[in-house]
Amino acid sequence: MPEASVSESLSSARERLRAALSAADRPNDAARLLAVSKTKPADMLRQAYMAGQRAFGENYLQEALEKQQALADLDDIEWHFIGALQSNKTRDVAEHFSWVHGVDREKIARRLSEQRPAELGAINVCLQLNVSGESSKSGVELAALPALAESLLSLPNLRLRGLMALPAPSDDPQQQRHAFRQVADALAELQRRFPDAPLDTLSMGMSSDLEAAVVEGATIVRLGTAIFGSRPPFRS
Repeated sequence: MPEASVSESLSSARERLRAALSAADRPNDAARLLAVSKTKPADMLRQAYMAGQRAFGENYLQEALEKQQALADLDDIEWHFIGALQSNKTRDVAEHFSWVHGVDREKIARRLSEQRPAELGAINVCLQLNVSGESSKSGVELAALPALAESLLSLPNLRLRGLMALPAPSDDPQQQRHAFRQVADALAELQRRFPDAPLDTLSMGMSSDLEAAVVEGATIVRLGTAIFGSRPPFRS
């Protein structure tokens, strides 16, 4: 993809987010774009960076570490790890990422806290809520969410920021909104239970359902295809 295409796509994505926020009667800075760059080469991330993007989301650890090395001269990139995290990968994530979207087990959270280098400060974490009850997806069930959140809030090198969700795909905007509303309601309940916690983040909404997510309060929208184009249908 030519450099101009990345820049233009990013500009279009920003305008789409701005329009969605305006339609929802929310401030222009109420939500930000996370550029999901999995499977895309480092030079495309550099193009997005040159167009002003700073937050990038990666799903595949080894690929992400290679990109971080290739882009080491860009020292103000904010790296987000997205998705299920295995125990044998927590150290690299703790050492090389600012955010983790998708923690759903206390064991993983505890390892991230223990392995986080002190000089980096606390790592930001969003719990993944399995809002659609899909057995094929990771995520904590709604009933178990308060207890898991409480356990994470006690970890010294971890900052619980909010919730992340990947609802079941739907082309119906009302169904999309219903799923996102459940996530927003769950965060509101956590905020009531833990008023002193920095619970300010709803990581939800992608290229196919950004508008519905923004209406229901998303603060981070994860866009990949809209910025970088389509991806291969399968990766082992």
